[in-house]
Amino acid sequence: MEKTEHIHEVRRQVDAWRTAGLKVGFVPTMGFLHEGHLALVERAKMTCDKIVVSIFVNPTQFSPGEDLDSYPRDESGDLKKLREAGTHLVFLPMVETLYPKGEETIVELGNLPNHLCGLRRPGHFRGVATVCTKLFNIVRPHEAVFGTKDFQQVQVLKKMVRDLCMELEIITVETRREVDGLAMSSRNAYLTKEERRNAPILYRCLTRVREQARNGEKNASLLIQQTKEAIEDAGGIIDYIEIVNSEDLESVPVINENSHMLVAAFFGRARLIDNAPLIDSQQPV
Repeated sequence: MEKTEHIHEVRRQVDAWRTAGLKVGFVPTMGFLHEGHLALVERAKMTCDKIVVSIFVNPTQFSPGEDLDSYPRDESGDLKKLREAGTHLVFLPMVETLYPKGEETIVELGNLPNHLCGLRRPGHFRGVATVCTKLFNIVRPHEAVFGTKDFQQVQVLKKMVRDLCMELEIITVETRREVDGLAMSSRNAYLTKEERRNAPILYRCLTRVREQARNGEKNASLLIQQTKEAIEDAGGIIDYIEIVNSEDLESVPVINENSHMLVAAFFGRARLIDNAPLIDSQQPV
């Protein structure tokens, strides 16, 4: 496994692979890797010959007052995991490498960010879209792999890739979970023991709502209210709970085959997100 901080070295290596007819997979991360991230690497290995992983805590996707400075980091541990997972190249750019002095260009979508996390975290998806555009242009992968825990992010990036005619495919991997159902996340490290015991309520609520929807319950507001009460009873502070159309993320009052439930809640300082399709998919919650 090779590692580099330099754009020209990534391009030189990837160009050599592509010239040799090899397929390149890419997994962008912010580090502090867990089994969910490694599942993305494993998925990339299924269809690609060479795997590139980036580790970069992107400052432009953090709003003022968020956890940019305290975001968990473990570069040496991350590199060990990636080596064991069979990664071929790790890109660890400096902030000034991706955001040089005097730059003016951003990438921003018009509608999809104006929902859910985008409303609660102004500028977040502008930062995501901009940094992913930069990384895609540097790495030039055939496929980029993301987890469905960040459902809105996936929809934003798929739309961006289509709209900008980017020559790559966005591949998704279902959410990886702890034994009790809690979605794996780097921010789980913030949870106290009591908060960690309570946090799986998000998964239990999604599972219950999914079952109710498949048994014929169509009233979105009823299911949202039930979920709100259950999370608050477990000590969570609601950021949002919405049932939306899975494509345009617009709220729906009546559940249909394209409905998707998304939840964000604080347990202490940890902001946790989770989601599930309600009817149209056999994908596990």
